[in-house]
Amino acid sequence: MKKFLIIFIAAILVGIVGYFAFIYYVPYSEGYRSGELIKFSRKGVLVKTWEGQISQGLSGTNVFSFSVEDSEKEIIEKMKEFQGQYIKVSYKERYATFFWLGDTKYFITEVKSEKSPIFRN
Repeated sequence: MKKFLIIFIAAILVGIVGYFAFIYYVPYSEGYRSGELIKFSRKGVLVKTWEGQISQGLSGTNVFSFSVEDSEKEIIEKMKEFQGQYIKVSYKERYATFFWLGDTKYFITEVKSEKSPIFRN
């Protein structure tokens, strides 16, 4: 009975670790989005996360919400710098998220400034 209990607990622990590893390391999709960075803020009560939004239309009807992990210091600084500008981002979508990583399933992996196709000087 003792051996069965140890094997059962070990199997549960391996399953939990496997689930967390799968959610964190295996992306559901990867892609690119572009638009005007309309919001970027650090929010949360117990755990602070970086959250933002990109407007992909003239009237702001199509909004892409995303998260940035705390370890991505360079991306966070660029987002602060590009506030209100037209940007292009690379992202990965996860199957799910954890509350300490962010509110959305979309996580930014790269950001760069671009010229707006709407407002040309």
